Amino acid sequence: MEESYADSQMSAGLGVGMMLFYFGFLALMIASEWKILEKGGKPGWACLIPIYGTIVHLDMLRRPWWWLLLLFVPFINLIILFIMVNDLSKAFGKGIGYTVGLIFFSFILYPMLAFGDADFDASRLEK
Repeated sequence: MEESYADSQMSAGLGVGMMLFYFGFLALMIASEWKILEKGGKPGWACLIPIYGTIVHLDMLRRPWWWLLLLFVPFINLIILFIMVNDLSKAFGKGIGYTVGLIFFSFILYPMLAFGDADFDASRLEK
């Protein structure tokens, strides 16, 4: 009986620890997106509102608002997201390797874009 009580306490502690880690991670990613939008000359708080935040992000990357509709189409949304991440990399003066890194290691590279010395310049985007 004593052993199962200790196990349940350890499980509860692990659950609380994982929850705290998750909320810390979430706070870091929100702060990163907020700062990236501000570097792009847009209101940072827009990242807190799902659809509006995406429209602001598209505007920052000089893409039309109706691309938002394409994000709801399966498989096409992956292509659109890749283009958006690539545009973000280009606007910060980074290459395709950084784009791949943003996709697979976003928890490291988005904060680097946000809090590092990279400057956003929309003129780097091709039209």
